[in-house]
Amino acid sequence: MQLTSGALFEHTNCLLNRRNRYQFLATFLVNISTFAHGIGIGWMSPVMRQLQTPESPLSFEVFVEELSWIGSLLGIGSVIGNLLAGFLQDRIGRKPIMFALTVPYVCFWLLSYFAQSVEYLYLARLLAGITGGGGYIVFPIFISEISDARVRGRLSSFVMLSVNMGVLVGYILSTNVGYFTAPFCIIPLPICYFISNLFLPETPFHLINKGKFGAAEKSFRFYKNVRDDDKRSMLEFEDMKLKLTKERALNVNAFNYKDFATRPALKAYAVAMVLILSNQFTGTFCFITYMSDTFALSHTTLDISMCTIVIGAVQIVGTYTTTLICDRFGRKILLLISTLGAGICLATFGCFTYLAQLYDLSVLGWLPLVLLSLDVFLCNIGLVGVFFVVLVEVMPAKIRSVAVSTFVVILSCTVFVSLKIFPLCMQYWGISITMWSSSLVAFVSFVYFLLFLDETKGKSLLDS
Repeated sequence: MQLTSGALFEHTNCLLNRRNRYQFLATFLVNISTFAHGIGIGWMSPVMRQLQTPESPLSFEVFVEELSWIGSLLGIGSVIGNLLAGFLQDRIGRKPIMFALTVPYVCFWLLSYFAQSVEYLYLARLLAGITGGGGYIVFPIFISEISDARVRGRLSSFVMLSVNMGVLVGYILSTNVGYFTAPFCIIPLPICYFISNLFLPETPFHLINKGKFGAAEKSFRFYKNVRDDDKRSMLEFEDMKLKLTKERALNVNAFNYKDFATRPALKAYAVAMVLILSNQFTGTFCFITYMSDTFALSHTTLDISMCTIVIGAVQIVGTYTTTLICDRFGRKILLLISTLGAGICLATFGCFTYLAQLYDLSVLGWLPLVLLSLDVFLCNIGLVGVFFVVLVEVMPAKIRSVAVSTFVVILSCTVFVSLKIFPLCMQYWGISITMWSSSLVAFVSFVYFLLFLDETKGKSLLDS
Protein backbone atom coordinates (compact mmCIF):
# COMPACT_ATOMS: atom_id res chain seq x y z
CA MET A 1 0.00 0.00 0.00
CA GLN A 2 2.86 2.35 0.83
CA LEU A 3 4.48 1.63 -2.51
CA THR A 4 1.20 2.28 -4.34
CA SER A 5 0.74 5.63 -2.62
CA GLY A 6 4.27 6.65 -3.50
CA ALA A 7 3.72 5.69 -7.12
CA LEU A 8 0.49 7.71 -7.16
CA PHE A 9 2.21 10.86 -5.91
CA GLU A 10 4.97 10.49 -8.50
CA HIS A 11 2.52 10.31 -11.42
CA THR A 12 3.25 13.20 -13.81
CA ASN A 13 -0.34 14.47 -13.63
CA CYS A 14 -0.50 14.49 -9.84
CA LEU A 15 -0.36 18.00 -8.38
CA LEU A 16 1.67 16.71 -5.42
CA ASN A 17 4.42 14.94 -7.34
CA ARG A 18 7.98 16.24 -7.08
CA ARG A 19 7.79 18.38 -10.21
CA ASN A 20 4.39 19.98 -9.51
CA ARG A 21 4.18 20.37 -5.73
CA TYR A 22 5.72 23.86 -5.46
CA GLN A 23 3.60 25.06 -8.37
CA PHE A 24 0.55 23.81 -6.44
CA LEU A 25 1.82 25.40 -3.20
CA ALA A 26 2.34 28.78 -4.88
CA THR A 27 -1.10 28.58 -6.51
CA PHE A 28 -2.68 27.80 -3.14
CA LEU A 29 -0.93 30.72 -1.42
CA VAL A 30 -1.77 33.37 -4.02
CA ASN A 31 -5.39 32.24 -4.06
CA ILE A 32 -5.81 33.20 -0.41
CA SER A 33 -6.44 36.63 -1.95
CA THR A 34 -9.11 35.39 -4.36
CA PHE A 35 -10.76 33.41 -1.53
CA ALA A 36 -10.90 36.56 0.60
CA HIS A 37 -12.27 38.55 -2.36
CA GLY A 38 -15.03 35.96 -2.79
CA ILE A 39 -15.95 36.32 0.87
CA GLY A 40 -16.44 40.05 0.33
CA ILE A 41 -18.72 39.40 -2.67
CA GLY A 42 -20.78 36.74 -0.92
CA TRP A 43 -21.05 38.66 2.35
CA MET A 44 -22.33 41.82 0.64
CA SER A 45 -25.14 40.06 -1.28
CA PRO A 46 -27.41 39.25 1.73
CA VAL A 47 -26.23 42.40 3.51
CA MET A 48 -27.58 44.59 0.68
CA ARG A 49 -31.01 43.02 1.15
CA GLN A 50 -30.72 43.50 4.94
CA LEU A 51 -29.91 47.19 4.51
CA GLN A 52 -33.39 47.74 3.05
CA THR A 53 -35.14 46.45 6.18
CA PRO A 54 -35.86 48.02 9.59
CA GLU A 55 -33.27 45.57 11.01
CA SER A 56 -30.45 47.30 9.11
CA PRO A 57 -27.26 47.35 11.22
CA LEU A 58 -26.32 50.81 9.93
CA SER A 59 -27.56 54.12 11.30
CA PHE A 60 -28.56 55.55 7.89
CA GLU A 61 -31.11 54.57 5.25
CA VAL A 62 -30.05 52.92 1.98
CA PHE A 63 -32.48 53.20 -0.94
CA VAL A 64 -32.89 50.94 -4.00
CA GLU A 65 -31.06 53.29 -6.37
CA GLU A 66 -28.16 53.51 -3.92
CA LEU A 67 -28.10 49.73 -3.61
CA SER A 68 -27.76 49.38 -7.39
CA TRP A 69 -24.66 51.60 -7.19
CA ILE A 70 -23.26 49.61 -4.28
CA GLY A 71 -23.66 46.48 -6.39
CA SER A 72 -22.29 47.86 -9.65
CA LEU A 73 -19.37 49.94 -8.31
CA LEU A 74 -17.52 46.66 -7.96
CA GLY A 75 -17.26 46.69 -11.77
CA ILE A 76 -15.84 50.23 -11.91
CA GLY A 77 -13.29 49.30 -9.27
CA SER A 78 -12.39 46.23 -11.31
CA VAL A 79 -11.67 48.43 -14.34
CA ILE A 80 -9.30 50.57 -12.25
CA GLY A 81 -7.59 47.45 -10.89
CA ASN A 82 -7.33 45.99 -14.40
CA LEU A 83 -5.73 49.13 -15.82
CA LEU A 84 -3.25 49.53 -12.97
CA ALA A 85 -2.21 45.87 -12.96
CA GLY A 86 -2.09 45.65 -16.75
CA PHE A 87 0.06 48.77 -17.03
CA LEU A 88 2.48 47.83 -14.24
CA GLN A 89 2.87 44.05 -14.37
CA ASP A 90 5.44 44.00 -17.18
CA ARG A 91 7.25 47.06 -15.76
CA ILE A 92 7.64 46.18 -12.10
CA GLY A 93 6.75 42.49 -12.09
CA ARG A 94 3.90 40.29 -10.92
CA LYS A 95 4.93 40.09 -7.25
CA PRO A 96 4.78 43.82 -6.33
CA ILE A 97 1.23 44.01 -7.73
CA MET A 98 0.24 40.90 -5.80
CA PHE A 99 1.50 42.49 -2.59
CA ALA A 100 -0.23 45.80 -3.32
CA LEU A 101 -3.65 44.10 -3.63
CA THR A 102 -3.67 43.66 0.15
CA VAL A 103 -4.13 47.40 0.82
CA PRO A 104 -7.49 48.14 -0.92
CA TYR A 105 -8.96 44.89 0.37
CA VAL A 106 -8.21 45.71 4.01
CA CYS A 107 -9.62 49.21 3.41
CA PHE A 108 -12.84 47.65 2.06
CA TRP A 109 -13.52 45.95 5.40
CA LEU A 110 -12.45 48.97 7.47
CA LEU A 111 -14.77 51.29 5.51
CA SER A 112 -17.63 48.80 5.84
CA TYR A 113 -17.07 48.67 9.59
CA PHE A 114 -16.79 52.44 10.14
CA ALA A 115 -19.52 53.39 7.60
CA GLN A 116 -21.28 56.63 8.57
CA SER A 117 -23.04 57.22 5.24
CA VAL A 118 -23.71 55.41 1.98
CA GLU A 119 -20.59 57.06 0.46
CA TYR A 120 -18.47 54.87 2.75
CA LEU A 121 -20.05 51.79 1.17
CA TYR A 122 -19.55 53.20 -2.33
CA LEU A 123 -15.83 53.64 -1.68
CA ALA A 124 -15.61 50.24 0.04
CA ARG A 125 -17.08 48.43 -2.97
CA LEU A 126 -14.89 50.43 -5.33
CA LEU A 127 -11.79 49.30 -3.41
CA ALA A 128 -13.02 45.70 -3.34
CA GLY A 129 -13.36 45.94 -7.11
CA ILE A 130 -9.78 47.22 -7.44
CA THR A 131 -8.55 44.17 -5.51
CA GLY A 132 -10.56 41.78 -7.66
CA GLY A 133 -9.75 43.53 -10.93
CA GLY A 134 -6.02 43.59 -10.24
CA GLY A 135 -6.11 39.98 -9.12
CA TYR A 136 -7.97 38.80 -12.22
CA ILE A 137 -5.17 40.32 -14.30
CA VAL A 138 -2.08 39.20 -12.41
CA PHE A 139 -3.03 35.82 -10.87
CA PRO A 140 -3.89 33.93 -14.10
CA ILE A 141 -0.67 35.18 -15.73
CA PHE A 142 1.43 34.41 -12.63
CA ILE A 143 0.02 30.88 -12.35
CA SER A 144 0.34 30.16 -16.08
CA GLU A 145 3.98 31.31 -16.06
CA ILE A 146 5.05 29.08 -13.16
CA SER A 147 3.11 25.93 -14.12
CA ASP A 148 3.76 23.08 -16.54
CA ALA A 149 1.44 22.71 -19.52
CA ARG A 150 0.00 19.40 -18.30
CA VAL A 151 -1.26 20.90 -15.01
CA ARG A 152 -1.75 24.54 -16.06
CA GLY A 153 -5.49 24.16 -16.64
CA ARG A 154 -6.13 22.69 -13.20
CA LEU A 155 -3.94 25.22 -11.40
CA SER A 156 -5.42 28.18 -13.28
CA SER A 157 -8.96 27.05 -12.50
CA PHE A 158 -8.13 27.39 -8.79
CA VAL A 159 -8.66 31.15 -9.22
CA MET A 160 -12.40 30.81 -9.70
CA LEU A 161 -12.64 27.83 -7.34
CA SER A 162 -11.18 30.00 -4.57
CA VAL A 163 -13.52 32.89 -5.40
CA ASN A 164 -16.55 30.59 -5.27
CA MET A 165 -15.43 29.02 -1.99
CA GLY A 166 -15.14 32.54 -0.62
CA VAL A 167 -18.63 33.44 -1.90
CA LEU A 168 -20.11 30.48 -0.01
CA VAL A 169 -18.25 31.44 3.17
CA GLY A 170 -19.50 35.01 2.69
CA TYR A 171 -23.11 33.81 2.39
CA ILE A 172 -22.77 31.78 5.58
CA LEU A 173 -20.91 34.57 7.39
CA SER A 174 -23.57 37.17 6.65
CA THR A 175 -26.36 34.98 8.01
CA ASN A 176 -24.54 33.76 11.14
CA VAL A 177 -22.15 36.54 12.16
CA GLY A 178 -23.06 40.12 13.00
CA TYR A 179 -22.27 42.95 10.55
CA PHE A 180 -19.66 44.51 12.86
CA THR A 181 -18.05 41.18 13.78
CA ALA A 182 -17.39 39.98 10.21
CA PRO A 183 -14.46 42.35 9.44
CA PHE A 184 -12.47 41.00 12.39
CA CYS A 185 -12.97 37.45 11.07
CA ILE A 186 -11.72 38.28 7.58
CA ILE A 187 -8.91 40.86 7.90
CA PRO A 188 -6.39 38.19 9.09
CA LEU A 189 -6.70 36.53 5.65
CA PRO A 190 -5.01 39.29 3.58
CA ILE A 191 -2.33 39.57 6.27
CA CYS A 192 -1.59 35.82 5.97
CA TYR A 193 -1.61 36.17 2.18
CA PHE A 194 0.94 39.01 2.31
CA ILE A 195 3.31 37.15 4.65
CA SER A 196 3.14 33.81 2.81
CA ASN A 197 3.87 35.41 -0.55
CA LEU A 198 7.09 36.92 0.75
CA PHE A 199 8.68 33.50 0.23
CA LEU A 200 7.64 33.06 -3.44
CA PRO A 201 10.04 34.22 -6.18
CA GLU A 202 9.06 36.23 -9.25
CA THR A 203 8.12 34.17 -12.33
CA PRO A 204 11.01 32.99 -14.54
CA PHE A 205 9.23 34.45 -17.62
CA HIS A 206 9.29 37.98 -16.22
CA LEU A 207 12.86 37.69 -14.89
CA ILE A 208 14.16 36.50 -18.27
CA ASN A 209 12.39 39.37 -20.01
CA LYS A 210 14.17 41.74 -17.61
CA GLY A 211 17.54 40.12 -18.32
CA LYS A 212 17.90 38.70 -14.79
CA PHE A 213 19.02 35.24 -15.89
CA GLY A 214 20.51 34.12 -12.58
CA ALA A 215 17.34 34.97 -10.66
CA ALA A 216 15.26 33.39 -13.44
CA GLU A 217 17.18 30.12 -13.13
CA LYS A 218 16.65 30.09 -9.34
CA SER A 219 12.95 30.78 -9.86
CA PHE A 220 12.70 28.01 -12.44
CA ARG A 221 14.47 25.56 -10.11
CA PHE A 222 12.12 26.49 -7.27
CA TYR A 223 8.81 26.17 -9.14
CA LYS A 224 9.84 23.04 -11.03
CA ASN A 225 11.57 21.62 -7.91
CA VAL A 226 14.61 20.75 -10.03
CA ARG A 227 17.62 18.87 -8.67
CA ASP A 228 21.11 20.15 -9.44
CA ASP A 229 21.82 17.09 -11.61
CA ASP A 230 18.55 17.27 -13.60
CA LYS A 231 20.07 18.15 -16.98
CA ARG A 232 16.83 17.57 -18.89
CA SER A 233 14.95 20.23 -16.89
CA MET A 234 17.82 22.69 -17.24
CA LEU A 235 17.80 22.16 -21.01
CA GLU A 236 14.12 23.08 -20.83
CA PHE A 237 15.06 26.28 -19.01
CA GLU A 238 17.78 27.11 -21.54
CA ASP A 239 15.32 26.58 -24.39
CA MET A 240 12.78 28.88 -22.72
CA LYS A 241 15.47 31.50 -22.07
CA LEU A 242 16.65 31.33 -25.69
CA LYS A 243 13.16 31.81 -27.10
CA LEU A 244 12.25 34.65 -24.76
CA THR A 245 15.63 36.39 -25.19
CA LYS A 246 15.38 36.15 -28.97
CA GLU A 247 11.85 37.52 -28.86
CA ARG A 248 12.94 40.38 -26.59
CA ALA A 249 15.85 41.23 -28.89
CA LEU A 250 13.52 41.39 -31.87
CA ASN A 251 11.12 43.67 -29.99
CA VAL A 252 13.36 46.26 -28.40
CA ASN A 253 11.02 48.98 -29.61
CA ALA A 254 8.07 47.34 -27.89
CA PHE A 255 5.08 46.19 -29.93
CA ASN A 256 4.41 46.81 -33.56
CA TYR A 257 0.77 47.51 -34.28
CA LYS A 258 0.90 44.72 -36.88
CA ASP A 259 1.38 42.20 -34.06
CA PHE A 260 -2.14 43.01 -32.92
CA ALA A 261 -3.68 42.60 -36.38
CA THR A 262 -2.46 39.13 -37.33
CA ARG A 263 -4.97 36.42 -38.19
CA PRO A 264 -4.32 34.44 -34.95
CA ALA A 265 -4.68 37.63 -32.90
CA LEU A 266 -7.98 38.62 -34.52
CA LYS A 267 -9.35 35.12 -34.02
CA ALA A 268 -8.26 35.25 -30.36
CA TYR A 269 -10.07 38.59 -29.90
CA ALA A 270 -13.30 37.11 -31.24
CA VAL A 271 -13.04 34.12 -28.89
CA ALA A 272 -12.31 36.43 -25.96
CA MET A 273 -15.32 38.66 -26.68
CA VAL A 274 -17.71 35.72 -26.94
CA LEU A 275 -16.24 34.32 -23.71
CA ILE A 276 -16.83 37.62 -21.92
CA LEU A 277 -20.36 38.13 -23.23
CA SER A 278 -21.41 34.58 -22.43
CA ASN A 279 -19.72 34.73 -19.02
CA GLN A 280 -21.58 37.88 -18.00
CA PHE A 281 -24.88 37.90 -19.89
CA THR A 282 -25.90 34.36 -19.00
CA GLY A 283 -26.50 35.97 -15.61
CA THR A 284 -24.01 33.92 -13.59
CA PHE A 285 -22.31 36.78 -11.73
CA CYS A 286 -25.61 38.66 -11.46
CA PHE A 287 -27.11 35.65 -9.69
CA ILE A 288 -24.29 35.76 -7.12
CA THR A 289 -24.83 39.47 -6.47
CA TYR A 290 -28.64 39.48 -6.53
CA MET A 291 -29.25 35.89 -5.43
CA SER A 292 -31.79 36.69 -2.71
CA ASP A 293 -33.81 38.95 -5.02
CA THR A 294 -33.79 36.35 -7.81
CA PHE A 295 -35.23 33.67 -5.55
CA ALA A 296 -37.76 36.12 -4.14
CA LEU A 297 -39.18 36.56 -7.68
CA SER A 298 -38.91 32.90 -8.71
CA HIS A 299 -42.11 31.67 -6.99
CA THR A 300 -40.11 29.20 -4.94
CA THR A 301 -41.68 27.85 -1.74
CA LEU A 302 -38.28 27.17 -0.13
CA ASP A 303 -36.40 29.33 2.37
CA ILE A 304 -34.44 31.98 0.46
CA SER A 305 -31.42 31.93 2.80
CA MET A 306 -31.15 28.16 2.45
CA CYS A 307 -31.38 28.43 -1.35
CA THR A 308 -28.59 31.01 -1.38
CA ILE A 309 -26.24 28.77 0.60
CA VAL A 310 -27.08 25.76 -1.62
CA ILE A 311 -26.17 27.78 -4.73
CA GLY A 312 -22.88 28.80 -3.10
CA ALA A 313 -22.05 25.14 -2.45
CA VAL A 314 -22.99 24.18 -6.02
CA GLN A 315 -20.57 26.80 -7.37
CA ILE A 316 -17.74 25.14 -5.49
CA VAL A 317 -18.66 21.69 -6.79
CA GLY A 318 -18.72 23.06 -10.33
CA THR A 319 -15.34 24.78 -10.23
CA TYR A 320 -13.75 21.86 -8.34
CA THR A 321 -15.04 19.54 -11.05
CA THR A 322 -13.22 21.77 -13.54
CA THR A 323 -9.92 21.26 -11.72
CA LEU A 324 -10.38 17.49 -12.04
CA ILE A 325 -11.35 17.25 -15.71
CA CYS A 326 -9.99 20.40 -17.41
CA ASP A 327 -6.61 18.90 -18.35
CA ARG A 328 -8.09 15.50 -19.13
CA PHE A 329 -10.91 16.39 -21.52
CA GLY A 330 -9.82 19.84 -22.69
CA ARG A 331 -11.34 23.31 -22.61
CA LYS A 332 -13.62 23.23 -25.64
CA ILE A 333 -15.85 20.37 -24.54
CA LEU A 334 -16.38 22.02 -21.14
CA LEU A 335 -17.42 25.30 -22.78
CA LEU A 336 -19.82 23.46 -25.08
CA ILE A 337 -21.45 21.55 -22.22
CA SER A 338 -21.57 24.74 -20.15
CA THR A 339 -23.24 27.00 -22.74
CA LEU A 340 -25.73 24.41 -24.02
CA GLY A 341 -26.70 23.30 -20.51
CA ALA A 342 -27.01 26.88 -19.23
CA GLY A 343 -29.21 27.81 -22.20
CA ILE A 344 -31.59 24.92 -21.53
CA CYS A 345 -31.75 25.63 -17.77
CA LEU A 346 -32.40 29.36 -18.19
CA ALA A 347 -35.03 28.82 -20.87
CA THR A 348 -36.81 26.30 -18.61
CA PHE A 349 -36.53 28.66 -15.62
CA GLY A 350 -38.11 31.44 -17.68
CA CYS A 351 -40.96 29.14 -18.70
CA PHE A 352 -41.60 28.11 -15.09
CA THR A 353 -41.74 31.68 -13.78
CA TYR A 354 -44.03 32.65 -16.67
CA LEU A 355 -46.45 29.80 -16.01
CA ALA A 356 -46.27 30.37 -12.24
CA GLN A 357 -47.86 33.79 -12.79
CA LEU A 358 -50.83 32.14 -14.52
CA TYR A 359 -51.26 28.91 -12.57
CA ASP A 360 -50.67 27.62 -9.05
CA LEU A 361 -47.37 25.75 -9.31
CA SER A 362 -46.61 25.68 -5.59
CA VAL A 363 -46.32 21.89 -5.77
CA LEU A 364 -43.22 22.55 -7.92
CA GLY A 365 -41.87 25.23 -5.60
CA TRP A 366 -38.56 23.36 -5.40
CA LEU A 367 -37.96 23.61 -9.16
CA PRO A 368 -36.37 27.12 -9.22
CA LEU A 369 -33.63 25.91 -6.84
CA VAL A 370 -33.00 22.80 -8.94
CA LEU A 371 -32.85 24.76 -12.21
CA LEU A 372 -30.61 27.53 -10.86
CA SER A 373 -28.36 24.98 -9.14
CA LEU A 374 -27.95 23.06 -12.39
CA ASP A 375 -27.37 26.30 -14.32
CA VAL A 376 -24.73 27.51 -11.83
CA PHE A 377 -23.01 24.10 -11.83
CA LEU A 378 -22.84 23.97 -15.64
CA CYS A 379 -21.65 27.58 -15.91
CA ASN A 380 -18.91 26.93 -13.36
CA ILE A 381 -17.47 23.88 -15.12
CA GLY A 382 -16.99 25.91 -18.30
CA LEU A 383 -17.84 29.59 -18.65
CA VAL A 384 -16.47 30.39 -15.19
CA GLY A 385 -14.04 27.57 -14.44
CA VAL A 386 -11.94 27.73 -17.62
CA PHE A 387 -12.52 31.39 -18.47
CA PHE A 388 -9.07 32.65 -17.50
CA VAL A 389 -7.37 29.45 -18.70
CA VAL A 390 -8.72 29.92 -22.24
CA LEU A 391 -8.23 33.68 -22.19
CA VAL A 392 -4.51 33.29 -21.46
CA GLU A 393 -3.90 30.30 -23.74
CA VAL A 394 -5.78 31.60 -26.79
CA MET A 395 -3.69 34.80 -27.07
CA PRO A 396 -0.50 34.82 -29.19
CA ALA A 397 2.63 34.84 -27.00
CA LYS A 398 3.93 38.13 -28.38
CA ILE A 399 0.92 40.18 -27.26
CA ARG A 400 -0.40 37.95 -24.46
CA SER A 401 0.22 40.24 -21.51
CA VAL A 402 -1.28 43.35 -23.13
CA ALA A 403 -4.15 41.46 -24.77
CA VAL A 404 -5.16 39.57 -21.63
CA SER A 405 -5.04 42.80 -19.61
CA THR A 406 -7.18 44.59 -22.20
CA PHE A 407 -9.84 41.91 -22.26
CA VAL A 408 -9.99 41.68 -18.48
CA VAL A 409 -10.68 45.44 -18.52
CA ILE A 410 -13.49 44.76 -21.01
CA LEU A 411 -14.72 42.00 -18.69
CA SER A 412 -14.84 44.44 -15.79
CA CYS A 413 -16.80 46.93 -17.90
CA THR A 414 -19.34 44.23 -18.74
CA VAL A 415 -19.50 43.31 -15.03
CA PHE A 416 -20.53 46.88 -14.29
CA VAL A 417 -23.07 46.95 -17.13
CA SER A 418 -24.60 43.57 -16.26
CA LEU A 419 -24.84 44.35 -12.53
CA LYS A 420 -26.43 47.71 -13.30
CA ILE A 421 -29.01 46.49 -15.84
CA PHE A 422 -29.90 43.11 -14.27
CA PRO A 423 -32.21 44.52 -11.55
CA LEU A 424 -33.69 46.95 -14.10
CA CYS A 425 -34.41 44.13 -16.53
CA MET A 426 -36.04 42.14 -13.72
CA GLN A 427 -38.18 45.16 -12.84
CA TYR A 428 -39.25 46.32 -16.33
CA TRP A 429 -39.09 43.12 -18.41
CA GLY A 430 -39.92 40.66 -15.67
CA ILE A 431 -37.95 37.63 -14.60
CA SER A 432 -39.19 35.40 -17.44
CA ILE A 433 -38.04 37.59 -20.35
CA THR A 434 -34.76 38.29 -18.54
CA MET A 435 -34.06 34.56 -18.27
CA TRP A 436 -35.05 33.89 -21.88
CA SER A 437 -32.69 36.65 -23.04
CA SER A 438 -29.85 35.09 -21.04
CA SER A 439 -30.60 31.66 -22.51
CA LEU A 440 -30.40 33.14 -26.03
CA VAL A 441 -26.88 34.45 -25.27
CA ALA A 442 -25.90 30.96 -24.07
CA PHE A 443 -27.23 29.22 -27.21
CA VAL A 444 -25.48 31.68 -29.56
CA SER A 445 -22.22 31.18 -27.63
CA PHE A 446 -22.60 27.40 -27.93
CA VAL A 447 -22.84 27.64 -31.72
CA TYR A 448 -19.80 29.92 -31.90
CA PHE A 449 -17.61 27.70 -29.71
CA LEU A 450 -18.70 24.63 -31.66
CA LEU A 451 -17.72 26.13 -35.01
CA PHE A 452 -14.77 28.42 -34.28
CA LEU A 453 -13.01 27.57 -31.01
CA ASP A 454 -9.78 25.58 -31.26
CA GLU A 455 -8.70 23.36 -28.38
CA THR A 456 -5.88 24.96 -26.33
CA LYS A 457 -5.17 22.03 -24.01
CA GLY A 458 -1.40 21.42 -23.75
CA LYS A 459 -0.52 24.53 -25.74
CA SER A 460 2.91 25.97 -24.91
CA LEU A 461 2.86 29.58 -23.72
CA LEU A 462 5.78 30.21 -26.06
CA ASP A 463 3.66 29.30 -29.10
CA SER A 464 2.19 32.03 -31.30
